[in-house]
Amino acid sequence: MDKIKILVVDDESRMRKLVHDFLAREGYEVVEAADGEEALDIFYSDKEISLIVLDVMMPKINGWEVCREIRKISKLPIIMLTAKGDESDELNGFEIGADEYISKPFSPKILVARVTALLRRANKIGETADIREAGGIVMDKTAHTVAIDGQNIDLSVKEFELLDYFMNNRGIALSRERILDSVWSYDYFGDARTIDTHVKKLRSKMGTKGDYIKTVWGVGYKFEI
Repeated sequence: MDKIKILVVDDESRMRKLVHDFLAREGYEVVEAADGEEALDIFYSDKEISLIVLDVMMPKINGWEVCREIRKISKLPIIMLTAKGDESDELNGFEIGADEYISKPFSPKILVARVTALLRRANKIGETADIREAGGIVMDKTAHTVAIDGQNIDLSVKEFELLDYFMNNRGIALSRERILDSVWSYDYFGDARTIDTHVKKLRSKMGTKGDYIKTVWGVGYKFEI
């Protein structure tokens, strides 16, 4: 089997090498870009890229703009890196379509773990078909697709996982903290409003079926038909 290819984008050569070395040790093939412009050139020319580790503050084109551009045509998993600790930056990252957000300095081992988790969820090739249905929603976890009343909808990796979690826990009131712990699958130190951002986007993409995701005041959310 060919190696999974990951694009690492950072204007600091030492940071690129650090991430490159840790990912390579896990058997990933790594390509590098030193700025946003080079990153987009590689993204458009290399169709084998499976995931992008993307720094925010870069010359020419910053990480936010790179993420926005990629999201116009691709659901490729994106992990954003930043030296900023402002929660508004993190919320902005999720709003434009980032799947994960890591603040510098960070543990390379944690980064590798998140890369592996995202790839595992986004690439289900070869697995037994796993289909879930509820209220006109058909989720094919093997193909990583969701159809509503026969029409496919385009979800990011995290939106897909969030809907999967809601459908798995139908009729149960779920706190934001519980959702973060279960869907993000790691110790999360950011603002629980991240959940609200994802739920808002998910509801919008689901159209009238978005009403299935009900707000439980003082608690969180509940999926109910």
